[in-house]
Amino acid sequence: MTAVDTRPLDPAAATEVAEHLYANGWTDGLPALPATDETVERFLAETDRDPDAVVARHLALDRTVTVRDVAVHAIMAGCLPEYFPAVLTAWDALAADRAANGGGWQSTSGPAPLVIVNGPLRDRLDVNSGGGVLGPGFRANATIPRAIGLTVRNGFGIRPHGFEQATQGLPGRWTMGIAEAEEASPWEPFSVDGGLEAGEDAVSVMLLRTCEFVDNRHFTDPVQVLRDFADTIQRSGSWIFRHSCVGILMNPDHARVLAEAGMSKQDVRDWLVAHSGKTEAELAAVGKGLSRLPDGPFPPDHFHPVFADASPKSLPIIVAGSPNAAMSMVFRVFGEWSGRSFPVR
Repeated sequence: MTAVDTRPLDPAAATEVAEHLYANGWTDGLPALPATDETVERFLAETDRDPDAVVARHLALDRTVTVRDVAVHAIMAGCLPEYFPAVLTAWDALAADRAANGGGWQSTSGPAPLVIVNGPLRDRLDVNSGGGVLGPGFRANATIPRAIGLTVRNGFGIRPHGFEQATQGLPGRWTMGIAEAEEASPWEPFSVDGGLEAGEDAVSVMLLRTCEFVDNRHFTDPVQVLRDFADTIQRSGSWIFRHSCVGILMNPDHARVLAEAGMSKQDVRDWLVAHSGKTEAELAAVGKGLSRLPDGPFPPDHFHPVFADASPKSLPIIVAGSPNAAMSMVFRVFGEWSGRSFPVR
């Protein structure tokens, strides 16, 4: 049994610490916890990595962050020590992400990292995969991505109205951490799509531009659900490149219906890739025609597909959320994600 700390709390001292962090510009607008030598050592004890090893680089700014730096910001974010290996693995995943290594953190889109946890680690860290999976109320879900944000802010020096150039920004920029609902999914875990074995503790990360509900609870045929996904995927407002990487955070009920119709996850991808797109005329009508490209012009009825191919890299599908209503989420990936999941050491 863990001993209960009976020492009296000092609210005035806590407020003073919080105000000190605010005054130095070290926090993201929310209160943060202080990192002491003792707490940093407690976090570092959770990994065998060299505290001075470089975890992440920002080449354009010529800045690096170390394992120790990440520990400091994980503490400030409110992580527990046992979260630290997952935070470090999230940085492994970001190191393989082209957008995160380019101008992603400074983009006008203000993209948000989505952290996905697979394997038994989900239960050990109590990472939510069910109802309200993208919402508040779960410490691991909120603090692991927040640790990334504080590291970007203080380690890379990328802050709003400075190096960060988000035009409007994205709600949830530093709060999107989820576990996949593997037990509720009829398919293999998302980390298997990322190249790992089922059952491995794994973290995957991708930068998102936005998320959009697909609320379809009155369908009578699985193809109706797919058509609804395709309608959201192909909307013109998010179309800025010839091809896009678009993913689905799929409700377990939608996944079950599709699987019962005999569709694998790859079958779903193949269908959506074949049916998601717009004609040259439809794109031109909103000022986004592709005839301006070197291989244009195109006839008005030429069909432009959203996706470059039907791989998990182009169309990631993650099963999560509560089956209490058939609502899923389409999310727009900033550029493309690496297509790789990373084992948690």
